[in-house]
Parts: sequence; C-alpha cells; structure tokens
Amino acid sequence: MKLQRFALALAGAGLLAATAVSGTAVAADPNPSVKAKLTQKKAAAVSADEPCSSWLGWVQPTGRVQGGDVLPAKPPKYEPWMDYKFVGTRSSATWYLNLNNAGTRFYYYGLLLQGGNLYRHVSYVNGTADGIAPTATKVGSGWTSFNSIATSNYSMAQPRHAYLYGLNANGSLYRYAQIGTSFKSLGALPGFRSFKAMTVISETATYDTLLMTTKAGAIYTVRIPVAANAKPVLKLVRSTGFAAYEALTAHGCGTRGGSLVVGIDHDTDSGYQYAFSKFNGAATAMTAYGKAPAVFDGTTTMPFTTYYDQLVGE
Repeated sequence: MKLQRFALALAGAGLLAATAVSGTAVAADPNPSVKAKLTQKKAAAVSADEPCSSWLGWVQPTGRVQGGDVLPAKPPKYEPWMDYKFVGTRSSATWYLNLNNAGTRFYYYGLLLQGGNLYRHVSYVNGTADGIAPTATKVGSGWTSFNSIATSNYSMAQPRHAYLYGLNANGSLYRYAQIGTSFKSLGALPGFRSFKAMTVISETATYDTLLMTTKAGAIYTVRIPVAANAKPVLKLVRSTGFAAYEALTAHGCGTRGGSLVVGIDHDTDSGYQYAFSKFNGAATAMTAYGKAPAVFDGTTTMPFTTYYDQLVGE
C-alpha cells in the first residue's frame, strides 16, 4: 500500500514541471504553491514523521471554495492555500484528491447538495490563476429534506466499498452504495432526529464509523456494519460542549488511530480544533486546542483527503 502511495507522490512531483491542460503542455506553473501543497499531501502518505493537520475547505455563498490546513497548537495555526471558483453548495461530503490514469493531472471529486439535487463534481487542477476547472453532474433529486451528507471510501483492500450517508430531517440516517456512477439505497436507520452534524472517522472492510453531534451538544461515534440489516452501535464520547457545530471534519493523526477534528460554527464563522485518541466511547482522550484563526464563512465545510488515505479512528 505504501508503495502505491509513493508512486502516486512521485507522479505528483512530476506535475510541478509540466501539466497537461486541455491537451496542451504547460511548461511553467503560474500557481506553484498550490501544486507543491498537493504534492506534499501525497508525500505525507509515506512519511510517519509528517505533522498532523486538518485539511479542510468551505464553500462561500458566492460559490468560491476557500481552505487550507489547520495545524494543532494552543491556539491552532492556520495556513490558507486554496481559493477556487466553484458552485453554490448547501452541503458537501469529503473532497478526494487523485491523479488521472496517465499520471498527468490532479483532480478532486466528491458529492454535494444544491437545492433538492445531489451532484457529483470532478474538479481538475489546472494551470490557471483560478486553480481548478469544476464540472458537476446531477445524479439524483429528492434531497430537499437532507440536512447533511458524508461519504466513506474503503479503497485499499478487498472487499472495497464506497457509501453515501444522508441525515434526513425526518430523523433517519440513510445509506447508499455507490455502484459505478449510480447509487443504490441500502435503507434507512431510524433514531437520529436529535443529531445535527456528522463526518466519517473510520473506513474498514466490515464497518464504517461516523462521528456525530447532537443538537443538545453531545458527541457520539456511530459504527455502521457493512453487513445488510445490521444495527448501528452508538457510543457516547462526551455529553456536552458540541452544540454549536453545524459541520465536522476529521483526519487521521499518528500511528495509533488518533484523529484531529474541527467543529464549524457557521453562525459565527468559527472553527475549533480537537485531538482525540482512538475513539472508545467515554474513555476517549480529548485535547481542545481552541479557535482556529480563520473566518469560516461558508454555507458548508468539508474535509479534504486523498483517494488513498483510509480513516482508522475507531
């Protein structure tokens, strides 16, 4: 697995010299800092010493994506390096960074909600000052009552799976299996009316785990087995302190299954960073780093990662 990631990192390094844009070789990159950051993200997969960070972005009401890295410290530090023209979005799942088969172009992909429709976007990193060239394809309607979406991507071993989770205003959590470019409903899990924000913290062959907050401020892990008709397992991590957050992001940290989590309060455009040990209910250790020095003025906030990174937080 590390060899695969290393090969991807090397391919990414080659992009710094020449990038194919609409079939045309570009000898000089007008935005080298962005390309360098993306290559660092890939190289981090093979370095145990790479510092932990929360790589996240948010979509502003104007449709622009802002983002960067929130670095753990007291208070946290913030390194902005993303500023892309995108599309209006009310909820977004994880953005995944990958390379095309030829190893010549980076691209992001992911799912988003716009109004009552679900879209899949593919956003190629290009050689222009604006950064990416996004395209969005409608894959479904009837999503008006969904407040939040999240995705898992277990891609590095068999049996692979990619699931879409949707938190509905009717109090149920829905799961869909991605099959090619379409989605198959796997049914609804009732009992989530009190929940508010969610993000994925674990992706394994047999289960996914969501980190979810309630309107009253509690935070839970929700383990959802891959097996059909299996019941989710909820564990309370903390009973208070998380009521303000409309969005969560999570990234792995260290070699023992730790996680960096950022909670986003869209009412005050604020983000707060936490470190958690490998999640184990109330026994989970937590460090609150405090408020990040950035203005999170988005309609939605989402984690960024690579196709090859797997979450193992629970």
